Amino acid sequence: MVKRKYWLNLIEKLWKKKNIIWLYGVRRAGKTFLCQSIKDIKYFDCELPSIRNLIDDPESFLEKYKGDTIALDEIHKLKNPSELLKIAADYFPSTKIIATGSSVLSVSKKFKDTLTGRKKDIWITPVNFFDITDFKINNIDKIFLKGGLPPFLIESDILEKDYYEWIESYWAKDLNEIYNISKKDSFLKLTELLILRSGGIFEASSYSAPCEISRQTVQTYMEALKSTLVINIIRPFHSKKSSEIISAPKVYFFDWGFVNAFKGIKALRNEDKGILWEHRILNELISLLQTRNINYWRDKSGHEVDFIVSMPGKKKIAMECKLKEKDFNPKNFKIFLKKYADFKLIVAASDVKYEHNKTVGGLKIKFVNLHHIHDFLKENNFLEF
Repeated sequence: MVKRKYWLNLIEKLWKKKNIIWLYGVRRAGKTFLCQSIKDIKYFDCELPSIRNLIDDPESFLEKYKGDTIALDEIHKLKNPSELLKIAADYFPSTKIIATGSSVLSVSKKFKDTLTGRKKDIWITPVNFFDITDFKINNIDKIFLKGGLPPFLIESDILEKDYYEWIESYWAKDLNEIYNISKKDSFLKLTELLILRSGGIFEASSYSAPCEISRQTVQTYMEALKSTLVINIIRPFHSKKSSEIISAPKVYFFDWGFVNAFKGIKALRNEDKGILWEHRILNELISLLQTRNINYWRDKSGHEVDFIVSMPGKKKIAMECKLKEKDFNPKNFKIFLKKYADFKLIVAASDVKYEHNKTVGGLKIKFVNLHHIHDFLKENNFLEF
């Protein structure tokens, strides 16, 4: 079993803050294997009726395993999962619990109490750089092609149909438990179009006709996809100036492997890799920052900066993603800085071997690769741990 050291270390650090950890992420992101790889863990699969019966009396269950380290996988299958976690937080502080689910806790009807102040959250994303190292994957084209879900990435016989089956499983096992969506075909058509257009600017009206649903229904379905972590909506950064785009979000599907599968791409060209590299950088930022509070910037003349990270009390970052360092042109940064002078400029390029600073077009710019992003964020106090 591969030890995903980044996530295991994060779990241990958070257990020093709270005894309850909520581990969430999409199906097959690796929640179960991560839990099972924790030292001395007592693992309970809540999908099994026998386990649900065992935990039916939360107080007795917690008393039996007092002081132990417990994994409650798929905890939303329990009758009253929030009650168990609340009792554990309030009355069994020596018991470490990691609870998992495919969807964010707050959207499940079973979680009437979201346990604010009683737990720490971890969002396990498609693989980040640390995972790639742990899985010992050195073939960058393999990562570009297959995406970041561990089973799809490490198994050699994953086929195009497996990505489609994942979507069907997501519909059957995740979505229908939480949302009342009556038009399955329309919903799946919308999902397919979002995958095919991933990374592009979203306009609801362009999806209504092909999906045979109203604009409002498109927005409702989008909220379901966002809440269940299947899409990332990146909104424009702006100061409401007349020259800026202020209301057109970009939508990225959560994993770039699906983009290739749905487009039928079996051998990648450099022109394919550009948008996939953008997906990978976004995933790395979300994985490390544990937030989707990331924007992009664009003006009405078409000048654009890929990602903007601006958090209270932190340095502000403007980031461009380029497959090759030589492809970078400082023009968009120059125009952006005329409006926002207090941003640190970053170029993330896949061929950068060593993190370095360089003056380009009169601008001071830091050039990084995927594996430099964690240290950069840590050095600039974006990361708590």
